[in-house]
Amino acid sequence: MLKDTPAFSGFSVDDLQAAQKFYGSVLGIKVEDTGMGLQLYLGGGCTVFVYAKDNHAPATYTMLNFVVTDIDTAVSKLIAKGVVMEIYPGMHQDEKGIARGRVGHMGPDIAWFKDPAGNILAVLQNEDAVPN
Repeated sequence: MLKDTPAFSGFSVDDLQAAQKFYGSVLGIKVEDTGMGLQLYLGGGCTVFVYAKDNHAPATYTMLNFVVTDIDTAVSKLIAKGVVMEIYPGMHQDEKGIARGRVGHMGPDIAWFKDPAGNILAVLQNEDAVPN
């Protein structure tokens, strides 16, 4: 019934101005203020709607993944912009915060970070990575 219907995802933040600065200036994503929230224009024609919520609770899971062709470069650029990579116990991450899953055939190389509202985001690389 809905298989051919256009769709988009959305998530909440506690501060739209901080989110607009982070997603636009830090991550370099095209951001549009719609008056009701922020429209993020992602690669591949995807969009995500970001809205303010007074009782926002950060996502406790990775709610947005960015596929990159070179995770080391992506992480270095994020760190240079002031982004702090998350370190999770037991994930065997290196000094940059990258979990090297491809080496042990245990998934993609991935690194996590948070937006200003505490939502968890990730950059990941695998053999089928989409060019950024």
